Amino acid sequence: MKFWRSMGMVVPLFSKNIPAIKEFRHVSLRRRQFLGLAALGATGALVWQGRSLLQGPAPLPTTVSEIYRSEAGLLELTLEARYGDVILGGELAPRRMTYNGQIPGPRLEVKPGDRLIINFKNALDQPTNLHFHGLHLSPSGNQDNVFLHLNPGETFRYELQIHPQQRAGTYWYHPHHHGHAAEQLFQGLAGLIVVRGDLDDLPEIRAAQEEFFVLQDFALDGPGQGMMAAHMNLMMGREGSLITVNGLFHPEIAVTKDLVRLRLLNASPSRFYRLQLFGQRLTQIAGDNGAFSQPLERDELLLTPGQRAEVLIQAHGLPKTPIHLLSLPYQRAQMGMMGRQFSGITQAIADFTPKEVPFTPRRLPQDLIAVEPLPEPSRTRRFTLSHGMVPGQGMAFLINGEAYQDRPQTTVRLNEIEDWELVNLGTMDHPFHLHVNSFQVLSRNGVPEVPLVWADTVLVKVGETVKIRVAFRDFVGTTVYHCHILDHEDLGMMGQLEILPPA
Repeated sequence: MKFWRSMGMVVPLFSKNIPAIKEFRHVSLRRRQFLGLAALGATGALVWQGRSLLQGPAPLPTTVSEIYRSEAGLLELTLEARYGDVILGGELAPRRMTYNGQIPGPRLEVKPGDRLIINFKNALDQPTNLHFHGLHLSPSGNQDNVFLHLNPGETFRYELQIHPQQRAGTYWYHPHHHGHAAEQLFQGLAGLIVVRGDLDDLPEIRAAQEEFFVLQDFALDGPGQGMMAAHMNLMMGREGSLITVNGLFHPEIAVTKDLVRLRLLNASPSRFYRLQLFGQRLTQIAGDNGAFSQPLERDELLLTPGQRAEVLIQAHGLPKTPIHLLSLPYQRAQMGMMGRQFSGITQAIADFTPKEVPFTPRRLPQDLIAVEPLPEPSRTRRFTLSHGMVPGQGMAFLINGEAYQDRPQTTVRLNEIEDWELVNLGTMDHPFHLHVNSFQVLSRNGVPEVPLVWADTVLVKVGETVKIRVAFRDFVGTTVYHCHILDHEDLGMMGQLEILPPA
C-alpha cells in the first residue's frame, strides 16, 4: 500500500464562452488528505481506498492562468519570464520560474492566418528564449528561433505569422535555450497555444464541455541527494514527486454536459503519463498536430514529454461518484546504465464528477478531419539514438554517435519529402521531436502504424526502429531535432537541421 502525503486541491469550474479577449480568474485551495490507490493481484485491479477531508487552515489563494484570444486577426501580449512564490498543489513553492507569475503560463488562442506578437522579457538570472512547439513557423529571425540567446534583463519582440494551413489543435510554448531547457521547464515555464479551426466547428465537438489539462511534475523538497544521485537523476531525466494538473493537485472537474472534450499536454521534462479513466474507455480525436480522420477508442493513453492529445468522455453512462483519471506506472528505462528502473506508482491525478442533472445523450462524431498521406520520399535517412562517453564531457546522449554541436548535422532541401528511420540502440526510451515541420509515423519495427496521424513528437522505445515521413515546406533556415526528455537534449541528444532552398 502506498500513501500520498497531504496536499491541497481545488475544484476548478471553468466558465465557457466568455466574450472578453483576456480572462483572469481566481480560485481558492483547501487542504485535504487522501489514501492512495493499491494494485491488487496479477490482473492489476485497482481499488480506491477512500479519502478524508481536513478543515486545516484558511484557504490559500492561487491564480488560474490568464487566457488571451486573438481579435480581428491579431493577438498581442506581454510575457515575462520571472521568479515568483506560487502555490503548487496547495503548498507554497518559493522562487519558481513563471510566465507572468503563473504556472502554467497564460493560454493563447489564435486562428490560422492570425498574427501573434509577444513582447517578451527575461527577468531570470540565466539566459532563456521561447520555442513554439508544434507550430509551422519560420525558424529564423523573430519567429521560432531557438538559437536566440536572451540574457537576463533583455527584451525581445516575437512576431509570429500563424500559417494559413496550420492545423487546428493544441500546441504550447516553453524555453529552449540549450543547457537550460530542462531546468527551466522543470521549474514551471510552460504555457498552452490553442489554434481554433475546423475541428472546433464540428457540431458534436462544439457542443462539448471543454477542459484543458497541463500536466507538470515538480520537486518540492530540497536536493539532499548528493552529487552522484543528482547526476544520475539528470542522466535518467529528472522527475518530481508532485504531479499537478494546471498547477493543482488532484483537481475535481464538475461535468455539466454529456460530452467532455479533454485537451491534454505533457509539459514535464521527463515523466511519461500513462493515463486511464478508471473503469471507462477514452475516445481519442486528436494528437500532436490536430484531428484524426476518425475517433479511436482507447483503454489507456500514453503521453510522452511534449506530446498532446484530445479525448472525449461521455457522461451519461458515468456513475454519480467521482471518476478518477489515473496515472499508471510506465517503465521507460531498462536495467543497465544506472542499475535501476523508473516506473512510478499508480495515482489518481484528477476526478470527473457528473452533476446531479439529467444529461441529454450526445452521439460521438463518426468522421473528423481527413488526414491525407504524404507522397513517396526522395530519400531515406537513418538516425541512431544512444549514449556513451564524450571526451571532455563525460557521459552524453548521442544521435548518430555524436553529441550536439553548434553546426548543422543534417541538410535537406525545401519542398522535398524524406523518410527518417529512428533507431534506439540505448537502454532508455526516447521521444523524438522535430521542429518547424510535422510528420507522419509510418511504421514500428516494420509494422505499419495505424491510424495515420500528424505528429511532431514520437516515442522510440528501446530496440525499436520507427519510420517517419516528413515534407519540408514553406520555410528555409536552421532548426533542430532532439529527444524531448530535455535532460537528454541538454546532455547532447540534439542535432541541427539546415533547410536549404530548392536545388
